[in-house]
Amino acid sequence: MSSFFREFKQTLAIRQSESVNRRALRISLIEGIPANILANLLGGPLQTVYLTYLGFTAFHIGLVLAIPPFALLVQLFIAFAMQKWHNRRFFAALFGIMHRTLWVGTGLIPLTFTEDTWIPIYIALWLSSMVFAQAGGVIWTSLMADVVPTSIRGKYFGIRNMIHWAVVCLTLLIGGQIMEWLPGTSGFVVLFSVSAACVIWNGWALSQYPNPPFQPSQSGQSFRMLFSPFKDRKFLSATLFISVFILMMNIVIPLFSYVMLKIINLSTSKVTLIIMLQNLVMMISYYYWGVLNSKYSTNKLLLWTFPIIAASCAVWAGMAILPVMLMLIIVHVLLGFGFAGYNLLVFNFLIGDSPKSERPMYIAVFSALTGVAGFIGPIAGGWLYDQAKDGPLWIQTYGLTTFAGLGLLILALVLAPFVFKSRHASSPLR
Repeated sequence: MSSFFREFKQTLAIRQSESVNRRALRISLIEGIPANILANLLGGPLQTVYLTYLGFTAFHIGLVLAIPPFALLVQLFIAFAMQKWHNRRFFAALFGIMHRTLWVGTGLIPLTFTEDTWIPIYIALWLSSMVFAQAGGVIWTSLMADVVPTSIRGKYFGIRNMIHWAVVCLTLLIGGQIMEWLPGTSGFVVLFSVSAACVIWNGWALSQYPNPPFQPSQSGQSFRMLFSPFKDRKFLSATLFISVFILMMNIVIPLFSYVMLKIINLSTSKVTLIIMLQNLVMMISYYYWGVLNSKYSTNKLLLWTFPIIAASCAVWAGMAILPVMLMLIIVHVLLGFGFAGYNLLVFNFLIGDSPKSERPMYIAVFSALTGVAGFIGPIAGGWLYDQAKDGPLWIQTYGLTTFAGLGLLILALVLAPFVFKSRHASSPLR
């Protein structure tokens, strides 16, 4: 009889665990909807429209786009703080709400400040918002790694991202049309008002996440915890390669919308439609990358994504002989397919190739190194586009992007197989 009760208790515990996981998967899906609506009404091409409305130059826009990766450096401090902050649900919700509230607050700048202060005040609010975003990011990633079972991780995030990118596509379509129907101040009032409602919705959803026990680092709060990722040579070599790739990639890709809006002179609705096409491709691709990830190792699949992203930059050269709109469609189809694979796989790389107790620091080190690279890239790109204003138009239109794409192809086809060879040869299927 006693053995029966033991088995019954074990079965009940398993079912309770499964229900917690299922609830987490459902909440994660719901929570991402308002987050993505806000991010695409106030970010992406619509952010570029708002920044030009505030009087930002290419260099200023590059600086704004460089701030999110720069803010990743805060994750190093958060990884240490998490050794005391065991209530991950509370801090993920707190930082998420602060991040989105400050972002929505940038909409008040033209109403409350003089025009000569718009640029520095926007940058200050944006920097603060992104620091909270990245602080919450490492906590949320650690939480999701614990609540999403390893056996379904690739497929689940593929489906989750596919649904969220469907929301992104619809948001961009509607947002672009709003700015066509209500250009200027009236359109921005609508975008920021909807985003304010999304802050409340998202804050509620973040508070509904489960809160499993946190496993502290075996190194405690000592600086030995910081050095553990650097002792993992395979992790470090892959991270350094990805950082270099991001540096070169971010010189041009974050400025695609700027080039289309300000150099090629496309309308806001056309640019948002092109970005929507990219997101449609991403939406569909997430599912198939997730399925592939259940058959092949994360590291092997990462090798496939690098040449695709590089090609999306190199093919800009086709504008020399082919219609601009045709080439922009090809560019963004390639970019959507490559980014879908990269975003999904680099997340699985982080949570799959790191020991559970050291995972926050692994994530923080990866974020810090890639964040520095991501910070330098857009600033350098903005500066290069400003310098190219007095040169031939083809350099601004497709020359800079093509040269960056050729450099990325060399990294992807020559260096990446060498860096990742030992990893995917021995990695188990994930």
